[in-house]
Amino acid sequence: MSDEELMSRIAQGDEQAFEIIVHRHQRRVLNLIYRFIGDRIQAEDVAQEVFLRVWRSAKDYKVDAKFTTWVYRIVANFCLDTLKSAYHKQSFVYRDDICERTDENNERSSFADSTPSSEDILIAAEESSRIFAALQELPTNQRLAVILNRFDGLSYDEISSVLECSISAVESLLVRAKKNLRKKLPR
Repeated sequence: MSDEELMSRIAQGDEQAFEIIVHRHQRRVLNLIYRFIGDRIQAEDVAQEVFLRVWRSAKDYKVDAKFTTWVYRIVANFCLDTLKSAYHKQSFVYRDDICERTDENNERSSFADSTPSSEDILIAAEESSRIFAALQELPTNQRLAVILNRFDGLSYDEISSVLECSISAVESLLVRAKKNLRKKLPR
């Protein structure tokens, strides 16, 4: 059953359809929030709020909109609101799941089949920490654009829908973010 069909059922109060949507998307939603906010516990709280909003707003969902774009817009709004209400920046803590990647079906897969050495793991952890610390220092819209593009694989068009801006604005955000990251991450 497609996400759109599930949303139609959720709009009618179908709790089982809601459980399927949550199960299907919770990992991506949680990882997006976590990468943006940098605090796992806070990310879990925000993810719960996002899915509550999905439940409450199901009747407002328009089937012509792609579900993932719609839910990412909700996530983006919650993340931005969360950061606005927090007057300090969170430090980004390295976690194992950051070094994981997703395949074309957005399923998690770990490092390549060969087991990395302890030294390789430490180097990767240090590099990930540096990258994510630099990401945390980016302006919020730049950070969100980078995360949606690089980690969640959204196209410029999808990012423009999530951020509610033009595609050229997304391109500009990503160019400025790349420039800022180069300054923060000298080789």
